[in-house]
Amino acid sequence: MKEEREFFPTGDIAWEVVEGIEQRVLSIDNADGTLTRLARWPAGTTSGVDVIQHDYVEEVYLFEGELTDLTLEQTFHPGDYACRPPGMPHGPYTTVNGCLMLEIRYSAR
Repeated sequence: MKEEREFFPTGDIAWEVVEGIEQRVLSIDNADGTLTRLARWPAGTTSGVDVIQHDYVEEVYLFEGELTDLTLEQTFHPGDYACRPPGMPHGPYTTVNGCLMLEIRYSAR
């Protein structure tokens, strides 16, 4: 289970880079992969060439910038939201100008 945390300044958490994407992990349960993070994609970032699928639920809310799904040939903007159940194909993605999003991952069980 994630650690209990009351409101705190997220700016106190350092940005770290994972596979070219900057992240601030707000809460995590390393035992099951449950995660809430801010993800910041620098301009020109691409998630790869393959369609993505995973075994957890993923919710994403786009705060700033734009994100393009290369398979759908569709660009998403601030205020756009996605909820992906396990196994749902999505991506790959690219961003021309960069973006900032909130990502929440949790088990479907």
